[in-house]
Amino acid sequence: MRPKQLIAPVLVTLLLAIFLYAAGTRIVAMAQTGEPVMIAIAIAVSLVLFAILYGIAKEWRMAFTVSRMGEELAARGELPVDDLPRSASGRIDREAADAQFVVLREAVEANEDNWTGWYNLAFGYDAAGDRKRAREALRTAARLYRQESR
Repeated sequence: MRPKQLIAPVLVTLLLAIFLYAAGTRIVAMAQTGEPVMIAIAIAVSLVLFAILYGIAKEWRMAFTVSRMGEELAARGELPVDDLPRSASGRIDREAADAQFVVLREAVEANEDNWTGWYNLAFGYDAAGDRKRAREALRTAARLYRQESR
């Protein structure tokens, strides 16, 4: 990742860290009251905060893995190229995106253990406007990439 790309995510993470610290001090204060209800609330809020921390760590891990995958594909000259036709407003031609998607999906179906295929499929989903499936495909690519890198 280039340093300029990290500015916004790092700032958001720092703001969240400040919030988590403030919430953590309140949790400690609630737990120290000794009142069962306050202790129960402190435990419940702690669980929520740990879930938030887990989510943040998972997203940072994903970001760095995707970055490494992109760098590897770029070094091999295999980085996907966004050459789909666009309208004057910049909107991707839907038929072209759908046609490209079919080719990418077939490549994954032919070799489901290939992270490169899943990486490309993620960008195919994105071009087709399906952000949820694009993210799932990218997660699959990252998982396969990490398994291969071991």
